[in-house]
Amino acid sequence: MNKNKILIELEIPSIEKSYDLYIPINKTVGTIKSLIEESLVELTENAYIIKPDTNFYSKETGEIYDVNKSVRETNLQNGSRIILI
Repeated sequence: MNKNKILIELEIPSIEKSYDLYIPINKTVGTIKSLIEESLVELTENAYIIKPDTNFYSKETGEIYDVNKSVRETNLQNGSRIILI
């Protein structure tokens, strides 16, 4: 098993979609958010619109993930469920 990535479930209410994604633990949350948002624009043929005030939230606790922390520095782990709003 690759210990450099974790599997998360990402829910995006604005487009009513959910994705299972492997994300690297050595990148910052902000970098991952940017990469995911850029991919969503392409995947949804511009139905997803990038907004500067979006954040990752824990689906269980409502915690906002700090964009300046690496994934390793957060409580994200395999099976974490997060929301992008």
